[in-house]
Formats: sequence, structure tokens, C-alpha cells
Amino acid sequence: MTFALNISRSLSGQPWRWRGAGADTREPACLPDDLVTQLLLARGCTREGLDVHRNPTIRGFMPDPSLFRDMDVAAGRLADAVERQEDVRIFGDYDVDGATSAALLIRLLRDLGLSARPYIPDRLMEGYGPSGEALVRLAGEGASLIITVDCGAQAFEALAMAKAAGVDVVVVDHHKCASQLPEAFALVNPNRLDEHPEAALHGHLAAVGVAFLLGARLLKTLDDRGWFANRNKPNLLDLLDIVALGTVADVAQLKGLNRAFVAQGLKVMGKRRNIGLAALIDASRLTRAPLCHDLGFALGPRINAGGRVGQADLGVRLLTTEDPAEAAQIAAQLDQYNEERRAIESTVQEQAEALLAAQGNRAVAVIAGAGWHPGVIGIVAGRIKEKAGQPAIVIALDDAGVGKGSGRSISGVDLGAAVLAAKDSGLLVAGGGHAMAAGLTVAADRIDALADYLDDRLSAAVAKARDDRALLIDAVLAPTGVNPDFVAALDQGGPYGAGWPAPLIAAGPMRVIKADVVGNGHLRAIMAGDDGRSIKTIAFRRAETELGQAILAAPRDRRLWVAGKAKIDDWGSRPAAELHLEDAAWAD
Repeated sequence: MTFALNISRSLSGQPWRWRGAGADTREPACLPDDLVTQLLLARGCTREGLDVHRNPTIRGFMPDPSLFRDMDVAAGRLADAVERQEDVRIFGDYDVDGATSAALLIRLLRDLGLSARPYIPDRLMEGYGPSGEALVRLAGEGASLIITVDCGAQAFEALAMAKAAGVDVVVVDHHKCASQLPEAFALVNPNRLDEHPEAALHGHLAAVGVAFLLGARLLKTLDDRGWFANRNKPNLLDLLDIVALGTVADVAQLKGLNRAFVAQGLKVMGKRRNIGLAALIDASRLTRAPLCHDLGFALGPRINAGGRVGQADLGVRLLTTEDPAEAAQIAAQLDQYNEERRAIESTVQEQAEALLAAQGNRAVAVIAGAGWHPGVIGIVAGRIKEKAGQPAIVIALDDAGVGKGSGRSISGVDLGAAVLAAKDSGLLVAGGGHAMAAGLTVAADRIDALADYLDDRLSAAVAKARDDRALLIDAVLAPTGVNPDFVAALDQGGPYGAGWPAPLIAAGPMRVIKADVVGNGHLRAIMAGDDGRSIKTIAFRRAETELGQAILAAPRDRRLWVAGKAKIDDWGSRPAAELHLEDAAWAD
């Protein structure tokens, strides 16, 4: 087997290979093609699909919403509610996907003349998903239709109680379903086990993407009924900024329709039509139109902070307000909550990492601690996953001996299905999720049994994923080639994110001219190549790793190949390119 640049083991302990190349290929795939074509093909695009992927549009990727089971039933019931001016409530999850899904439907219904109100459960007091008590209470307040978004696929007891109370519930979700479905008026979810094969291809959609499809079918239903004969028809595309935010923040795979959602949604977001989003952009101290990674690292965390450590409904209130003063106030509040979240997260992460060594050789790290804030365990699980290179579940135990857990997985390991199976086997009080993330509720005395169960079920998949681990390189350049024009060319293959990874560039060979530690364990280095060009590099949270220590101690007469993502550094008088390092290897 051959390796990119003959690197069989890097400073991070992994081989380098060309993305999209076969095992016997010694060069990057598709060399005769232009750079963007290479990038698209290496990410699974067919040659027939190149044109539509170069410019991802909704028209180019949009399926017929009626393909999805229960979609026409759900849209018809919602159309009835619009025509009758019913009392409609949108029950959303407390994360970004839930907030954006709820906001999309609320804004669309508002444009149709129907005022729908949100209900976002409190993470600590109510937990994830609809409870029967909450649904019955909403019915008692006059609601005749409740739409759950980003939750409900596993809410058997709650939906049965709602049905008994005489209220219709439409479930709009994307989490994995069991073979049996709860009693809903309609359940729209591309991950239903009985889903139409073409619709099931869209199982990577976030809940906000499913809500967008429901919105499209609703407008078609009302149009067929003649609703718009004397009324203006809302432009659903104006809400793509919300769809893009929820899609990226939920780490949905940016392939197919999701690519179009994000590519077109960023254009809408740049126009600052949504007053709440504009205020959030300002509170995030962005001085330019948001880019794809800003949705996941700047805007999304602030929306999430409300559900994690603040008020759960702040996100949906921000995204639906028409009052600039209220928007500015909520955005500032979310920014403050985000700072509090960071402090809490840091403490929990430190304690969780201290317990990591006790995991031994388990395939899935299952780490529990008393007094941990449930609002940050998902983030900490992601950090543990990155540090350990394996799926991780972090559990916050309360005084009653009940644990709320959140898990994050690695590519090739379906954690959501395993958690759902653990629930069906009686190990969990509740649980579910999707391939890369899951949530659960477990009794403290069942945690060890859960860890053993996951080890038995997933050890083979984790071992295979680790064996297949390699850094996939898209291109190799001399340092001179890492420049703003090259970064702009790379951007044409985006948007990049989960399932559509940003290009990794190998550069060198280079010598370390200067290296130091900045911020919270970040490694910063200036490196120079044989061509005389020097570039800035940074490796986030890697100063204490083998990679970071090697670069800090690198002798001036020894050269390195470095690999990372080429980014624009616009702090100086004119933009320059820099590398955000993922790995490095000795060149001699």
C-alpha cells in the first residue's frame, strides 16, 4: 500500500493518503481536472453531477416532499389549521436544530396569517422531547394542533396521552425510529424504517430541513385549495438563513440538499433580513457576512447557550422577533450565557479527562460524574471523542441517581442505533439519536452494564474505524502556493462541513522558525520552506500533544511536511493565507 508523500506514520500516529485515490495510486486523484473538479470528485460527486454540485441550488437538489410518508397528511392538517385559524403550538427541542425548526414554521405560519406559539422544554426541569404532561397542558390551554420539531420519534407515552386528551400531534423529526411508531396524527421523518427508498436517501437532513420540506408541501396544499387567489404567497426561500444555521449547527452532513440549504442560506443571511440573526451576528463580533464555519462556531453556540445554561426559549424568540431592540437584548443575553457555558464546560471537561484513563480498552468511553451540568455534556463528549479517537458518552448524575448522557461518535460507528438498541434491551430509561450523536437517560447502577453492552456491540466497528484512520490529503504545495488566491479557489468546492470535509493541504518541506503556545493550549508557529517563503500556522488545542511538542522542540536543521486547512488571515494590512494544522511528519 502506498502513502501520500511516503508518510506511513505521522507525528499524530497515522498514515497520509490521497483523498479519493485507490490504494495503488501514488498521486492525487483526477490530476488532469481543474482543482474544483478534483475536490468534488474526491468527495463522492459523480461526473454527471459536477454542474449541480458546483453551484448547489434548491431546485437542483429538492425532492418531491410528497415522497415522504405522512408528509401529505401533515401538510393537509396544517393547511386546515391555517384556514380555520386554529390554536397551533410548535414544540421544539432546546438546541439549535429545534430552535431553527420551530422558528421556520412560526415565521411561515405568521406569513400565512396564523399566529403559532412556541413551546421549548427546560433542559433541567423537563428533559429532552415532549412529555405527556406538557402536551396535555397545551391542549388544556386551547391548542388543537401541536407540531413537535426535532423530537417526538420516540415519545410513545407522551403522544398517547396527547391523543387521549383530544389534541392532534404532528411529529417532524430526523432521529432514528424504532420499528414501532408512536401514535401521532402524522410522523414525518426520513429515518422511519418504513420510509420510501427515495425519501430515505435524505436521512442526513437536520430536523429544520425536514421542516422546510413540510413548509414547501404546505404551500402547495394551500395553493391547490385556492388559498392564494387573493393573498400573497410567502417565499419559503427567504427562510433559508434559518435552515442553514440549524443544518450546520446540528452537524448534519453537507451533501445533497443540505449543501444547497447552506450555500443558498448563507446568501440570504448576508442580506441581514432576519432581525434576530443580524443582532446575533453583531453580538458574535463578526464584521463580515457569515461563512459556513461561523454557523457552527460563532452563531450556533450562542443559540445553544440558551438551552444549555440559560432560558430555553431564547433562541426561537430571537429568530422570530420583529423588534430590533428586543433582538439586540436577547442576542446580548445569549452572548453572556455563552461565556458562562464556556466556563462550566472547561470545569467538566477537566474532570472528565481525568477519568478517561480508567476506561481501559473499552470501545466506547462512558464517563460519568456527579454534579456535572447536563447542558455541557454534549460538548465535552465531543472533546473526549477527539482526544481518545473513539466514541464517547458523558453522563451527568443527579442526586437521585439518575444520569443524563450525551454521546458523540466517530465516522463509521452508528452510536444512535446502538443507544436505541440499549434502550430496547432495558438498559436505559430513554435514549435515541442518529449515527454521530445520541442522548440517553440511565440509572446510575446501570452505567457499567451500558458500557459493557456498547463495548460488545461496537468494538468491531470501532476497531475497523481506527484501522481505516488516515489523514486524507487533497493537494500538496510549496509554501509559496499557500496564498489567498488558492484559498479562494478551494472555497469554490464548498460549503464544507460534516460529510463534505474541507480540503486538507500538505505543504513543505519546511523548517520551524518560531513556535510558541498561545491561548488555551494552541500551538502557533512560523515555518519557512526551501523556496524562501514563510507561512503562519496554528494548531488548536494541540500544544500538549505529540504533534505540538515535536514542533515546539523541532531543530532548525530538520524539515517537516505539514498538513492542514488553508484559511485567510485578515488581521494585517492585507489578507494573507495561513494553515490551520491537523498533522505533521518529518521530511528527513
